[in-house]
Amino acid sequence: MPKVVSIHSYRGGTGKSNFTANLAAALAMQGNRVGVVDTDVPSPGIHNIFSLEPDAMTETLNSYLWGEAPIEEAAYDVSANAGLSGDGKVLLVPSSVKADDIARILKEGYDVKLLNDGFRSLVKNLQLDYLFIDTHPGLSKETFLSIAISHVLILLLRPDKQDYQGTAVAVDVARQLRVRKMLLAINKVHSRLNFEALKQKIEETYDAPVAGIFPLSEDVVQLASEGVFCMKFPEHPVSQEFQRLAQQIQDTD
Repeated sequence: MPKVVSIHSYRGGTGKSNFTANLAAALAMQGNRVGVVDTDVPSPGIHNIFSLEPDAMTETLNSYLWGEAPIEEAAYDVSANAGLSGDGKVLLVPSSVKADDIARILKEGYDVKLLNDGFRSLVKNLQLDYLFIDTHPGLSKETFLSIAISHVLILLLRPDKQDYQGTAVAVDVARQLRVRKMLLAINKVHSRLNFEALKQKIEETYDAPVAGIFPLSEDVVQLASEGVFCMKFPEHPVSQEFQRLAQQIQDTD
């Protein structure tokens, strides 16, 4: 059965899009067909990680939301860009990076129900095993929808007081929406911190499992979003953590 996986953080700057791209690629490496939708329409960016140039994005999520094209026409096969070979695929639905389009979506908004219809259409017509939703930080109607329809919600946070407080709000909202499976992932963790102690603290604080702890890495920073890290450096500790998390997602009922 296909699974919808939402990646969310209460605050910006957590590395959410990089996280989403790498986890999606890690699942595709295992032979899965993975869709990724960039619903961060005010500040899209995940297309950069998949080396999809704006000039090639003739249709986008915006096109679908405005009734200009079926959502499948906005799904681009970025598997080769990511370095994937074999049966696994990543199909990306980007949001428009054009200033006029961003201004229009912010001014006019859109029918949130269309997102749900679009997600269902992608899963069915593209025969996806997984659909990843890269959300906009914070809480909104779009976020509530993504959380509510998810089989798995991954809340990404940094070991930072502001993130701790924001994540508490996001966890409470997820529970009110009765999310089926909620996992926490801690990103950009300094090497001097005790990872096991941090994991225990986070799990006790939110009463939710920590599925992955990702170290602060200069290697990731150096790549500067020009490619999918776990594909370029599969033996790196960060990549191995993504592989472990991907296996947990596959094992989720």
